[in-house]
Formats: sequence, structure tokens, C-alpha cells
Amino acid sequence: MAPSIPGFAYQRVPVADDVTLNVAVGGSGSPIVLLHGFPQTHLMWRHVAADLAADHTVICPDLRGYGASDKPADTDGTAYAKRTMAADIIALARALGHDRFALAGHDRGALVAFRAALDHPGAITHLACLDVLPTLDMWDVTRGTTAAVGFHLYLMAQPPGLPEQLIAAAPDVFFGHFLDIWAGAPQTIPADIRAAYLDASRNAVTSIVADYRASAGIDIDHDRADHDTGNQLRMPVTVLQQDWGAALGFDAPALWQAWAPDLSHTTVTYGHFMAEEAPEQIAAALRKLTAR
Repeated sequence: MAPSIPGFAYQRVPVADDVTLNVAVGGSGSPIVLLHGFPQTHLMWRHVAADLAADHTVICPDLRGYGASDKPADTDGTAYAKRTMAADIIALARALGHDRFALAGHDRGALVAFRAALDHPGAITHLACLDVLPTLDMWDVTRGTTAAVGFHLYLMAQPPGLPEQLIAAAPDVFFGHFLDIWAGAPQTIPADIRAAYLDASRNAVTSIVADYRASAGIDIDHDRADHDTGNQLRMPVTVLQQDWGAALGFDAPALWQAWAPDLSHTTVTYGHFMAEEAPEQIAAALRKLTAR
């Protein structure tokens, strides 16, 4: 049996003409939506979600293109734009009866959350972004030999064909590489969860590449338009981040402050998969955010 979040009910929710999301829902109270990163599924939130369910309605979807959610073809370059993926999340929350909700994302999910908060400020009460920079800033600061840590960003930015073929030739090696090097401790991702992540990713190579390709193109255009017009995040924002600046030579809090005037930025010592490595601390940070 595939792993699941204990005590959560699973359903499939249509969010667009060609997309239905797989979602786990549990708990009661004010709503919070949790968006996963790469190369994961909603299961990355399993510990945090169970904790938050004591006083929140917790909604954990697989993003479009990931996990058990639909994976539409990207025929025009917009299917995996973060604007499109963010609209999915707004539609999901509304379908579940929530016009306003807190939103937290990790990695790729944080980029979707960031875009949702910029595009739909009336819907997002609080925003948390875990271990990511806004797309525009990420490309600006990633350069030189230090950019080798983000080789996958450049690989999946290539035109359709080459990256999909290379990754599909050895998907478990490719996706497993990130599960290994980004985990702060070996026990962070147990064998059954790792197997679920690899199985999901192995069957989503095309859509995962399309997600990353969008972040080298259309997502930059959308971020730059907001940057140039001064559009900012209007809600309380919490960012939890490894000390990327020490390695790559930039001031992460300053970059985030330009987007989020009401910002709490914390540099953490956890590994990239912090919701799995330090779930009590992440749940506490999200509770502190939503109490503001």
C-alpha cells in the first residue's frame, strides 16, 4: 500500500479544465495549504501536517505534474508557469470552501506559493516559503563555479527533448541524487517514503522538466513585471532558509525584504528537507506565523 498521511482523507479535486489534483485534508480550524517541493509529493508534509491538524484545517495537494495529480501536456509553455499552478491552488481551496487561507511552500511549492500571494493577495492571509529564493533573484545570484550545485536548473531549462531523454534514461539515479545530497541526515527520508518519491518522479519526468523550464522563462517574465511595477507581498511572510548566502555570496534576507515588507527571515541549520528533518520546529514556525 502506498504511504499516506495518517488520519487525513484523500480526494481528487478538479481545479482546471484538464487538471484534477490529488489532495489530503485533515484537522479542523483555520485553513492552511502546504505545497511540496522537488523531487517530492505531499508526503513531505506528513509530520508537520499531523501536528498542525490539531488546530488547523490542513490541505496537502500534489502539485499539477507531480505525485498522483494530473500531468497535462505543456503545449504552449504556460501549463507549468507558476501563475497557472498558483491558480490551481486558489481553485482547490475554494472548492474545499476556503476563500482565504494561509499558504506554505517548500522549494518548488514555495515558488507556487510566492506567485499565488502576488497574484491573489486577497486570498492569502499568511505566507511561508521554505529554502528558496524568488525566481528572479535566484537566477541573478546563481553564477560562476558555485552554480554547479544547481546544475539541474540549467539542464531542465533546455528546450524540450534533451533533458527529458537524459533524465528518463536513469530517473532513479537522477532524482535519488537530490534525495541523498539534500537530506540533512540519512533517517530524514525513510525507505518507504523514498520509494514513493522515486516512483512518483519516475512517472513525471516530462511534467517536472516543464515545471523547471517555466522557471527559466515565463516565470522570470512574471516576476520581473511585478518587480518593475513595485508589486509586493502584502501579507505577513515567514522565510526559513539554509545559509545559501555564505556559499553563494548574497544577502538572502535583503533579497526577500525587497519583496516582503512584513518579513520574518530565519537562517536555519536544518538540511533542505527541513519539514521532514525538523518537523516540530517547522510546525512551530507556521503556528507563529498564522497567529500574527
